[in-house]
Amino acid sequence: MARTAWDPRRLPDLSGRRYLVTGSTRGLGYFATEQLVRAGAHVILTGRNPNRLAAAHAAVERRVSGVGGDEAGSLETLLLDTSNFGSIRAAAATARTRGPLHGLLLNAGIVHPPRHRQTVGGHELVFATNVLGHFALAGELLQNLAVVGGRMVWLGSLAALSGDREPADPELVEGYTPWRAYVQSKVATTVLGLEADRRLRDAGVPVTSVVAHPGYSISGRTPGVRGVNEPSRMTRFVDNLQTPIAQSKEHGAWAPVRALIDPVVEGGQFWGPRFAVYGEPHRATPAKATRDPALGTRLWEYCENATRVRWPFEKAARARRRLR
Repeated sequence: MARTAWDPRRLPDLSGRRYLVTGSTRGLGYFATEQLVRAGAHVILTGRNPNRLAAAHAAVERRVSGVGGDEAGSLETLLLDTSNFGSIRAAAATARTRGPLHGLLLNAGIVHPPRHRQTVGGHELVFATNVLGHFALAGELLQNLAVVGGRMVWLGSLAALSGDREPADPELVEGYTPWRAYVQSKVATTVLGLEADRRLRDAGVPVTSVVAHPGYSISGRTPGVRGVNEPSRMTRFVDNLQTPIAQSKEHGAWAPVRALIDPVVEGGQFWGPRFAVYGEPHRATPAKATRDPALGTRLWEYCENATRVRWPFEKAARARRRLR
C-alpha cells in the first residue's frame, strides 16, 4: 500500500490479527482499541481497574457494530498495571498462553504526574509506569511477537522533542518536578524504542520496534463516551479554545495505530501527526539526543537492572514466523 493511500478512517482488514494495547480503558488506548476492533482485529484490552475495563469493553461493543461476529473484530480484557512488576509478570504469563501477537501498543502512562515525587517498588512512579513497565512487558512477550513477525509501538510525545538531552537521573532522585518527570519518561521511551529495534535487528529477531506520538490530543475535543471520556462543560469550553492547535484523542490514536499495522512502516521509525500537533499520521524525526546509540545502551542496561528482565533475543530469533 502506498503511503499516500493511507486513510485512518478506513483501515485495512485486520481479520485474524491479534493485538495487545496497554492502558486501553481511557484516551488514546481506548480509541486505538476501538479502531483496531472496527477493522476486524482481536484486541486484548488492558487496564489496572476492573470496573474501567468492563466499562471500556462495553463502550467498544456499543460503538462498534458486530463485535464478536462477522462484521468486526473481538475483545478480551486483561488486568495490567505497568507500575507493578508483579502485575506485569502475571499479565504476561496469561497473554503468552493465548497465542501469538501481531502487535503490542505500549500506550499506558501517567500524563499528569503527582506534584511531589512518589515511588513504587523503589522506583519513581512516572518512570516506573511509562518506561520500566513497558520495557519489562515487551521483553516478556517478545516470543509471542516473534512467531508471527509482529511489531511493538512505543508511545512517544511532543514533549520528548523538547527534551533534547540525556536523562542522567532517570528516577529524578534530585530536582523532581511533574513536568521533568513526564518529559524525561517520554525521552527515555523514545530512546528505548529506537534501541530495541537496533538490538532486534542485530539478533535477527523478526520483530520491529517503532515509536509514535499523538500530537496534542485533548479530552475536551474528543467524543463523549460513557465510562471512558466524560469531560466537564468547563473542560469542553477550555479545550475548544485550543482548536487551531489541538485534536481529539480519537484522532491522536491515528499515528500509533498506523505505526502498529501499516506494512510500509519500518522498524526504527518515528511517526506522528502531519502538522506535529494535529493531522493525519506521517513519518517524523525524533529529537537528536534520542537517536544516540550510546545513550540507548546506557538506558537499556539501566532498565535491565531495574526490572531484572533480560529480553530473550536468542529464543525469539529461533521462533518461526507463522503468519496467518
